[in-house]
Amino acid sequence: MRIILLGPPGAGKGTQAARLVERLGIPQLSTGDMLRAAVAAGTPVGLKAKAIMDRGDLVSDEVVLGIVADRIEEADAQKGFILDGFPRTVAQAEGLDKMLAGKGLKLDAVIEFKVDHEALVDRIVKRAKETEARGEAVRKDDNPDVFKTRLEAYKAQTAPLSSYYASKGDLKTVDGMKAIDEVTEAIKGILGR
Repeated sequence: MRIILLGPPGAGKGTQAARLVERLGIPQLSTGDMLRAAVAAGTPVGLKAKAIMDRGDLVSDEVVLGIVADRIEEADAQKGFILDGFPRTVAQAEGLDKMLAGKGLKLDAVIEFKVDHEALVDRIVKRAKETEARGEAVRKDDNPDVFKTRLEAYKAQTAPLSSYYASKGDLKTVDGMKAIDEVTEAIKGILGR
């Protein structure tokens, strides 16, 4: 099963991805983790990425797609994978579709977490307070101002993916403001398992 999880930061994608990994036995693929692993392994695409990053430039869509293409060939991803945080733009989505088609694969589900953005900011503030109360370090991106900046970047860059996948008939949505277990059940309903 090949799944993309879409939604703004703090919508609960990571929590649900972890549950999907456990239930379906497929890996959650993070482009950041894959990029670091490819660089560390010295793969051809990893070396290309390292040269770009060493110059202080952003890694191109072509390089990121190459890393994803290599990663989904690994044994643990043969039954499928979960992409969270990729694609971030319509251009990346188009590239992903083309790359998958070239391998004779397609996505099984694109699930968007619908959330109220103001309530999401409140959720992040609450999460930061709870973390602080436990005596743990608060995540840098749980600062409300930092979070609002990330949310604006999401709206500008990534939100157009909803229309892209909806136009292809691939988009399914869940109410990301519901309780964690309710969101899990909604996802099970979408996936049929």
